[in-house]
Amino acid sequence: MLSRRFAFLDHPGPLAFAHRGGAAEGAENSAAAFERAVELGYTYLETDAHATSDGVLVAFHDHTLDRVTDQRGRISELPYRAVRQARIGGVHEIPLLEDLLGTWPGIRFNIDVKEAAVIAPLAEAIRRTNAYDRVCLTSFSDERLILARAALGREVCSALGPRGVAALRAAATTSGYGRLLARLSRAQIPCAQVPVGFRGLRVTTRRLVRTAHAIGMQVHVWTINEPARMEHLLDLGVDGIMTDNITGLRQVLDGRGQWHPHGMAA
Repeated sequence: MLSRRFAFLDHPGPLAFAHRGGAAEGAENSAAAFERAVELGYTYLETDAHATSDGVLVAFHDHTLDRVTDQRGRISELPYRAVRQARIGGVHEIPLLEDLLGTWPGIRFNIDVKEAAVIAPLAEAIRRTNAYDRVCLTSFSDERLILARAALGREVCSALGPRGVAALRAAATTSGYGRLLARLSRAQIPCAQVPVGFRGLRVTTRRLVRTAHAIGMQVHVWTINEPARMEHLLDLGVDGIMTDNITGLRQVLDGRGQWHPHGMAA
């Protein structure tokens, strides 16, 4: 199976992703949030990567500091000395992505490449921490994903970009999809990370999941916070769920006998 070629995905499923460290239960994308997720037993942490104007890589979702910190400004236009003064929720520093990779060497990170300027420092951080098998790259830009994979210089796990997701959905909803599936299979992308729906269109369906599985591709769905919806998606056969509600997802998976905690969990 294609997905099993990548160590990142080689874990008993369904995979449980702590989205931004579990944004509903703490200060999102803070070291404290990620630590809580690890203590709960999460093997997979989801975060986003931004680079400051002087090329320092931080784990943060928004392009600006405005929404969740006590400072303002666009990260890409600020030097790190300014960004490091910001406090998430007025309390927590914005972590360096390399520090997160180094702090938990047994944990896997799903990383959204937010801008082209992220690619070079991200490649260096992955090299320095030897995290090739512990990362999965994703982006809302197909071009950024191509450039990021090339910058790393070796095979790493990555998710489909927007064009690939559109092709997978088309293959799952039309009868003449053999050529599309063959193209997706040749691309050697091991997972699709998708929403339940997008702009009024259903994306995650049983047929899409089956179509992805037919070419060895996993399906991870974001961002699911309601236990009933988690149950429904698991019944459809999805391979992973990203959530802000990390306690809730753990309870759902535990109730189904599908919770597989990280070995360091209490």
